[in-house]
Amino acid sequence: MTSVEPGLLAHHFEDLDQQHAAASLGMWIFLGTELMVFSGLFLAYAVYRTLYPDAFAAGSNQLNVWYGGVNTLVLLTSSLTMALAVHAAQIGRQRDLVLYLVLTAALGTAFLVIKGFEYHEDYEQRLVPRLAFDDEEWRANSPEIERRPPERLQASNPHEAQMFPERVQLFFMCYYIMTGLHALHLIIGIVILVIQAVLAGRGWFPPAYYAPVEIAGLYWHFVDVVWIFLLPLLYLIGGHAVG
Repeated sequence: MTSVEPGLLAHHFEDLDQQHAAASLGMWIFLGTELMVFSGLFLAYAVYRTLYPDAFAAGSNQLNVWYGGVNTLVLLTSSLTMALAVHAAQIGRQRDLVLYLVLTAALGTAFLVIKGFEYHEDYEQRLVPRLAFDDEEWRANSPEIERRPPERLQASNPHEAQMFPERVQLFFMCYYIMTGLHALHLIIGIVILVIQAVLAGRGWFPPAYYAPVEIAGLYWHFVDVVWIFLLPLLYLIGGHAVG
């Protein structure tokens, strides 16, 4: 068995390769459970979107697609820097490893800052269910309301018009739950990367022991992929107008 530095190999593994394989398998199993969580949310969203297409399209059209687009570019760039961090760890370039880990964490933080501005704008526009939301305005704009002379509203389907604001709020509940859960996962990833950057600066990840960085990369890429699904589901349905 190849000798390794003390502390790198846990006592219950024969060598670093076995330890690496076990750690990778553990992360893939964990990501499988995370996938089931998000799949459940996606399924619920798909069912409600099918039931209430007009309300969900109306809610989506109130979101600022520029925020979503910029954040997508930020996360795609962070995937690149994360991949470069893993490569740097594999070939033993510790300074590059620290740099790319810090850059990835910084890009993740930039995503959260942009998302924070977007949430604030949503609040200012009264798009937050139960907290800042104007039912009457949405009811007046319901597709079930027909505008007829003499300048008054007439409900072609009073029940549907009455329920329209509730269904729009359902869209925004899905939006905040899914993007909020994604943001929570991103925060966890940022914390992991910052810790790894500090440890990498102390030389904890030689080429023979790059597995922790690679596993963190798997988690980070999963978070990025989830956002790639969230973008079209939330921002681009119903013929969203840019700008």
